[in-house]
Amino acid sequence: MVVLQWRFQWRGLYGRIKQYITWKISQVVLTFYTLTYNTHTDKNYIIDCLLEPIFWFVDNFAGNLGKVFVFCVTVLTTAVVVIAYWVGLPYWWQKNQYITIFLVVFGNWLLLNIVFHYYMGISTPPGYPPHGSMISEAASICKKCISPKPPRTHHCSVCDRCILAMDHHCPWLNNCVGYFNVRYFYLYMAYMVAGVAFVIIAGLDLGYQVLWVNDTGGLTQENDPDLIGHPVRMNQSGVLVPVQLIAEYDSENSPREHDLPIPIITEAQRITAHPWKRKAVVFMAVTCLSVLFALGALVVMHGKNISRGETSVEAHINSSLRKQDKNQFRNPYNFGKKKNWKLFLGLTQGRTFLRHVLFPSRHPPSGNGLTWHTIHNAIEDWP
Repeated sequence: MVVLQWRFQWRGLYGRIKQYITWKISQVVLTFYTLTYNTHTDKNYIIDCLLEPIFWFVDNFAGNLGKVFVFCVTVLTTAVVVIAYWVGLPYWWQKNQYITIFLVVFGNWLLLNIVFHYYMGISTPPGYPPHGSMISEAASICKKCISPKPPRTHHCSVCDRCILAMDHHCPWLNNCVGYFNVRYFYLYMAYMVAGVAFVIIAGLDLGYQVLWVNDTGGLTQENDPDLIGHPVRMNQSGVLVPVQLIAEYDSENSPREHDLPIPIITEAQRITAHPWKRKAVVFMAVTCLSVLFALGALVVMHGKNISRGETSVEAHINSSLRKQDKNQFRNPYNFGKKKNWKLFLGLTQGRTFLRHVLFPSRHPPSGNGLTWHTIHNAIEDWP
């Protein structure tokens, strides 16, 4: 009789299964690479392919969305100004009339600069290279325009043309930010940040009284208007009840005349009791704080770029160059912070900070945006 014995080796089973699955996965990966092989394929190419739908959306809809953004900025700015006059002005006028006059003058100065620079940022073309003319200092050829590009010029996919000293395309301006309107763009942001900070500081006490103290002074929509200015008593439930019957008579059995003090209703109490004014204060607080943090961060970021003498596009390019060669790379358009800011603000040819920065000014920048001074060929007394 023959006896057959089967022995199953459990010890190597897990290793063989793992090896088989790994081999199958490697076959699938190899097949995928074989079918999709391209010598030009790399990580950046894959990222560009994944971002292509976003680029298509920007190219086709950014121009129309820009008009919506401009409308939103106009409506929000108008709403803040209207609420400041509707709610804030009576509040400060009751507190101190002299301070109110100062706040009105200072606030309107900020508003004038905000409106002026925003309008100029929208209406001023950023600057374009001339077509059909010879550019003596062309840096390269634009692959999309098939035309020479001056130094610091870049192609905007939204505007579909090259922009002199392009910084970025701003949907809130519905315009590119370039050589001829970058000053308006930055000063608009700076004055807007100053404006919302001014509104927050001026409305700090009002917001505390309305949102924190929440004292209506007995003014509500539900109570009897005859209750205001009359004596009241409090029942056991804590509710104010008007004293309508006064059981006091004189010698002739006629009701006595009472000269009771009328409590003063402050403007803060009126605002707190008014449902729409209270909502307006909340709207102002949320809007101004949001704009302060959002635009404040942009002002700081662009201020650093201006101090280094570079645009936002150049800041991205130069950061990569600095990583490659930290010791030898130097921005050829960086003349030092003081000179960079003078060039950016156009404070040349006798222009002053008081007249041409603190007040609206339409002075153009120095130069034409086609040729540039650099640290290698700059004149000592320039600008």
